Amino acid sequence: MDTIDGMRTFVAVVQEGSFSAAARRLQMSPQLVSKYVGQLEDRLGARLLQRSTRRLSTTEAGLAYSERCRQVLADIDEMEDAVGETTARARGTLRINAPMSFGISHLSRAVALFQVEQPDVSVHLTLNDRVVDIVSEGFDLAIRIARLAESTLVARCIAPVRLVACAAPAYLAARGVPATPDDLANHNCLGYSYAADRGQWAFKRGSEEYSVAIKGSFSANNGDALREAALAGAGIVLQPSFIVGNDIRSGRLQVLLPDYSTPGLNLYAVYAHRQYLSAKVRTFIDFLSGYFDSPPYWDEPWK
Repeated sequence: MDTIDGMRTFVAVVQEGSFSAAARRLQMSPQLVSKYVGQLEDRLGARLLQRSTRRLSTTEAGLAYSERCRQVLADIDEMEDAVGETTARARGTLRINAPMSFGISHLSRAVALFQVEQPDVSVHLTLNDRVVDIVSEGFDLAIRIARLAESTLVARCIAPVRLVACAAPAYLAARGVPATPDDLANHNCLGYSYAADRGQWAFKRGSEEYSVAIKGSFSANNGDALREAALAGAGIVLQPSFIVGNDIRSGRLQVLLPDYSTPGLNLYAVYAHRQYLSAKVRTFIDFLSGYFDSPPYWDEPWK
């Protein structure tokens, strides 16, 4: 067993949580994965994993070793990318994490078109709405929609993201149309539970700024779930235009407080800080910047 292969195998087992999942990722048999890890433990003279019939866990020594392995493997990848930069050929597996709604509605098509241009890149896309640890969970980059705070990660802004307050015509016919942000106190506002400022919606008109405490009978950690509730007439949502734009254009949802703006977000590509950025990551980020552009296609004027 090559030591580097053993390290890559062990890190994959830790990240995936099982020998079988690591085997699928590495395109190896589970028996070979187990053999590599066993040989690595024998060479080190330490148990790295606790095995049982029900679960697999990392020992204290294994946790420390996996962190160092990731650093070493990242350095090796950087060196190889630096040498290969002369060819500027994107290749290998690109592991991406992205929000669920955006990933389904917009990113999946972009990935498919990117692979037409870069056939030597395979993509493993993981969709969820929590903020992942890019390094420890083994992603090359993450797509995030946020106002980013200071971080050790590198973030490149891809496109602006506009938030829109809207509701179904049936709801507004029954409850009335809010004329000012303060009127939202009398409405059922559907909240996004992963928002950093959940419970508060912010608006601005000219130099005037408003922070409104909202309440409602339904909240969710996914924008499409809130959209469906709004379409059913459950209440008012404050959601990105890439989620509700088509519904507004079709008349299924109605824009509220058009004289007020909301603090916008941005679409970012986020990756670990490295001296050398791999060709597959750099090429993909450049592709996204051109594909979504600014303003992005989902912000076509409402009809």
